[in-house]
Amino acid sequence: MGGGQQGALPLTCLSTSQVTERNHVTILVTGATGNIGRCVVERLVGAGQRVRAMTRDPRAARLPAGVEVVYGDFERPETWRDALEEIERVYLFPFAYVIPESDAGFVGEAVKAGVRRFVVHSAAAAEFPPGDDQYDQSISSLRRHLAMERDAHREQELLVEATDVEWTHVRPGLLAAGALGWAEQIRAGYPVVEPYGAAGSALVHEADVAEIAVAALLTDAHIGAAYTITGPAKVSQAEQVAAIAAATGQDIRFEEVSPEAALEHWHRQGYPHDIAAWLIESLAATVDGPGLVPATDTFERITGRPARTFAQWAVDHAEEFRVVGDTRAT
Repeated sequence: MGGGQQGALPLTCLSTSQVTERNHVTILVTGATGNIGRCVVERLVGAGQRVRAMTRDPRAARLPAGVEVVYGDFERPETWRDALEEIERVYLFPFAYVIPESDAGFVGEAVKAGVRRFVVHSAAAAEFPPGDDQYDQSISSLRRHLAMERDAHREQELLVEATDVEWTHVRPGLLAAGALGWAEQIRAGYPVVEPYGAAGSALVHEADVAEIAVAALLTDAHIGAAYTITGPAKVSQAEQVAAIAAATGQDIRFEEVSPEAALEHWHRQGYPHDIAAWLIESLAATVDGPGLVPATDTFERITGRPARTFAQWAVDHAEEFRVVGDTRAT
């Protein structure tokens, strides 16, 4: 079960071949130290843009030279003014909701400060059809979780759409970076042990998401669009581990366990019952068929190039999985 841990920046983040328009404005990137946000920053810097990065921990940001790193927290309105000063375009990380301490919320305050374009880091869940209630205890844990994801991401999109400024919604499916949740055990030389080895999704490389986001920030070609971006094809858990093994040149085993054994293990690790339940249900639901978010051709339609594969992602992140003491080059 991969997690959402931050990884080292892949070299693919550095390409700016699809960006042809340069703007003489400072662009604010929120969530700038996350997997996608960090890649957005790198691409903007590579395109010659001035970048301000908002983070809750500037000292640990480790962003490129020339990036203005400022402290900012969506839950602390008093931190927003400095982040938003003289900003016209914003890459908006999720969770910038209206909070009791601010009547307008971050989005409203940004517009007041002069922001004229948002590129919203949303999720594929935002386009899930309405129907289920995330608080309905009569439906499965997975259905409640998907309803929660849909409502949260669509709420942020609607906050932006309610303003009179330009917007683009970038809706990634499940990120390939989720596989970094296995990195620690792989580096320690242990096998990957999970239920439902055939379960999988069309995992998307963070560089693909960042490439579309940067194009939307720098050009006018994507105003008013909502893009669901996935990898090119479904990749099972077992196939992910095989790709990581090939990328690192290591012998990494995948061991399938029963759902019951997995639940018992997760509960011992402290996973709340509801989270463990929807994780198991989501894996079971993606053994057959295309997965919860079927593969799209969005990236290829926009760029003219195929979406990056999980195998490419594994190559880009091979060092993060390398067994301690293994000095082989990637």
